[in-house]
Amino acid sequence: MKHTAKAMVFEGVEIPFAPYHVELPKPLEGEVLVEISFSTICTSDLHSFFGRRESPCPCILGHEIMGRVIAVGLGGASDFSGKKIKRGDRITWSVYAYDHNDPTALKGYPQKSQNLYKYGHEKFSANNNLNGGFASHCLLEKGTCIYSLPDKISDKEAAPLNCSHATMVGALRMAGDVKGKNIAVIGVGMLGLSACAMARENGAANVVAIDLNTERLAKSLQFGANTTIDSQKDIKEWALTVKGLGGLDVILDTSGNPTVIENGISLLNIGGSCIIVGAVYSQRNLSIDAETIVRRILTIRGLHNYVPEDLYIAIRFMLATKHKYPFESLVSVEYPLEELDKAFELADKGQAYRVGIYPTPTNKKKMPIERSTETSA
Repeated sequence: MKHTAKAMVFEGVEIPFAPYHVELPKPLEGEVLVEISFSTICTSDLHSFFGRRESPCPCILGHEIMGRVIAVGLGGASDFSGKKIKRGDRITWSVYAYDHNDPTALKGYPQKSQNLYKYGHEKFSANNNLNGGFASHCLLEKGTCIYSLPDKISDKEAAPLNCSHATMVGALRMAGDVKGKNIAVIGVGMLGLSACAMARENGAANVVAIDLNTERLAKSLQFGANTTIDSQKDIKEWALTVKGLGGLDVILDTSGNPTVIENGISLLNIGGSCIIVGAVYSQRNLSIDAETIVRRILTIRGLHNYVPEDLYIAIRFMLATKHKYPFESLVSVEYPLEELDKAFELADKGQAYRVGIYPTPTNKKKMPIERSTETSA
């Protein structure tokens, strides 16, 4: 086993990632050391790097990750289904570690527990350094939910599971039974395409994709949508399209755009619901008429991250539908870890749903700079 790991560290907004070599830790009780096989750049990584939201600094960004176990701490560890984890197992894991006895977790919101540990969002230091996806290794903390990955799910399909797909499982869970209902998905990037496919598989009568990008609207038809709306069109045109379907029963928003959310809510049927998952950066307040909410019996809910069961269901969903929906094709570009700056530049242009990152084999070009973890502590 190699004795050092490599990481590309975020040191400030739009500052080139800094390469570090760090000593591989020996996992303690409840911990698992993983060699990362593949990771993908999430939109929230872009928000952090380009200064659209605050993030700990320095840190290793990246939380859409999968890899293989190379060491397990004293006492062993088990995956979500109860199977013992062993060296060589191919796994993914929840984007956070938490105290399973935390009062907030026991209320059903583990992702909002106190002292939450979030991969890709923790400060990089001498004592806490392998905690994100843009590195060769990741140390899983005690309290992390771990999931074994079937070999039939490719690396490209697997990496986004623990963020995009698990989050949309959570959104559908919050929406309730959608069988026979009309579902609108606002924003059809990776999250939105996942939402379209899940809504279709859950028996939705109609799946309406809403976006300003015509290419993405066309792509949504491959992922379960049967109707599309250009979000730049006047709300009257939205209404005509929706009226022909019988209105909207559920809105799943992945955009975070207040105007588009407001337009969608105005078209909800009586008893309709709106689940907002995309508002993870600063924007203006929503303008909503409380009387309309009351008289039309509307429900508006927010979701940040997901609960562990959601990721388990997302993996099962991918396994069952991978030949029906071309999820693997959404990771259309790959870069070696050392070229992370180029990868972020491309990803921010929005030309790919996901950009993949793979650690460069040791026989390829090494990182041009070595720094000790103590330098940034």
